[in-house]
This record gives sequence, C-alpha cells and structure tokens, in this order.
Amino acid sequence: MHLRSIDLNLLVALDALLSERHVTKAADRVGLSQPAMSNALSRLRGMFSDELLVRTATGMQPTPRATELVVPLRQLLRQVERVLESDSSFDSERSERTFSVRMSDILACLILPKLVARRPQAARIGYSILHLPPALTVDALERDEIDVAVSMGLEHTHSIRSQKVMDDRMVCIMRKGHPAARKGLTFETFIAQEHMKVSMSPTDVRFVDDVLAGLGHQRKIALNVPHWLVVPHVLQETDLFAVMPGRLAAALMNDGLRMADLPFKSAPFSWMMYWHRRYDQSKANRWLRKEVSEVCAELD
Repeated sequence: MHLRSIDLNLLVALDALLSERHVTKAADRVGLSQPAMSNALSRLRGMFSDELLVRTATGMQPTPRATELVVPLRQLLRQVERVLESDSSFDSERSERTFSVRMSDILACLILPKLVARRPQAARIGYSILHLPPALTVDALERDEIDVAVSMGLEHTHSIRSQKVMDDRMVCIMRKGHPAARKGLTFETFIAQEHMKVSMSPTDVRFVDDVLAGLGHQRKIALNVPHWLVVPHVLQETDLFAVMPGRLAAALMNDGLRMADLPFKSAPFSWMMYWHRRYDQSKANRWLRKEVSEVCAELD
C-alpha cells in the first residue's frame, strides 16, 4: 500500500466506524451521509483487504484486523491533528481541537456540565471522554492516547505529572427504608450487610477493603458492577450497602437514598489530575489543565 494513495478522510471514517460499530451513527459523528459512510466502508475494506466490520445478530462487530487497528489509528489521527494545529499557535478562542480526557461516569457528571459551558463562544473545542481502568489510564497517558486524566491513587512513573484538584472522603449509602437507616450505623451492622462494589474504582479497595482487612474483616460483596450510575437504582430496590466517595454520593442522592458516615476510620483522599510530562509546557494542554482545575475548584 502506497502512502500517497491513502485518503486521510477514510481513516477518520474508519475511526468513527470502529468506535460506533454502526454505519449511520458513524456517519453522524463525522458529518457524512449514510450512503457516503457506506461507500467509505467499502473503500476501506478494499484498502485493508479485510471486512473490518461484520454484521452479527448483536450488531456489527470488528474483525481481528480491525481490532488491532484501533489503538494505532487513534494515535495516528491525534498526531495528524497536532501537526495541523501547532501548539505554539493554540488559541482557545478559535481552536477546533478535540481533547481526550479520562474520567469515570460520575466524575463526568460532576465536571462536564461546567467544563463544556466554559468553552469560548467562537471556539469549536470538543471533548472526548474515556472511562478506563487505573492501569490502562497510565498506559494511555504514556502512549499519548489521552491528554489528561482525572482519577486518584494512580501508580505511575516519573514521566507522569499530577496535581490535586478536589478533596474527598468515603461514605456509605443505602435506601432510606433500610432497617439500618433507622438508627446509627455501627461497625457490626456494616459488616453484617451485603454490599455492591464498583470494580473500576480504586477507592473501594484502598480506603475501605484494605482498612477492613487490617481489622481482620471483609465485606460481603453480593454485586460487582463497572459503573457508578447503576448504584442508586440497585440500592433503592434492595437492602445492599454501597461505599463511595462523598462527592459522587452527593451527586447521586435522591429522596429514596440515605448517606451515612463510615463506622470506622478511613482517611480522606484527593482527586488528582494526571498528564504526561511531555506536555508540561504545551500551550493547549496547559489551557485544558487550567479549565479542569478551575471547574473542580468551583465544586470544592
């Protein structure tokens, strides 16, 4: 395959197709008509001599060749974007850049409304949000797949920088009609209950499970889920407990839930913003970090 024969727009279409796994949604994402995207898929299949996406009973699924293209394709497009928009000339008032940010679903609920509302009126700055496990978050920063990450307690090398953006603490939530909600939450009651846990959160392990293990106890985990937003819906219909950061719990609270302090000592912690040191002096990355920091300061 000769480089001069490649249409860069086809690679943009391929990125959308692999992300959406749906021709119409991919077309909407990049501003093409559905027939134009179908034609692009046909050309891409010829270019790579592979079906790339195949129709199944559960929707379109990527072939092994397509799966191995996802990461290098995303890196390539990010590099092309940066070549076309020089960092030294970055102007938030006129930029059309899309920043990739890692944060959980609830952090997104807290931060994104204000972050998006702060965009300069004349700018076309966009945000692409990814929810990655902690270990993959560090890898994504190292591989230049994301611009910044908002998380906590990430283990990383000296190539990753960090900055505190919000303080927080762990709390327990349950349905308002829970028998334990009628009286003060004791350690014995806490340990006796069944719990639900968010598997992608490092806070559960570090500030709850590790503490309990040091006391010779462990929680009874009846349900393990990957996302925070499902938690209140489950708690309202069950007698499960959940432990989560207080800021996230406050965002989820409704008339059917109750929040309580943990019945054991758990240290407060901080939400951190992470970025790669290669962007310490980047004008665009510094602007993004300033925006995230100021939004979090408002929440704090």
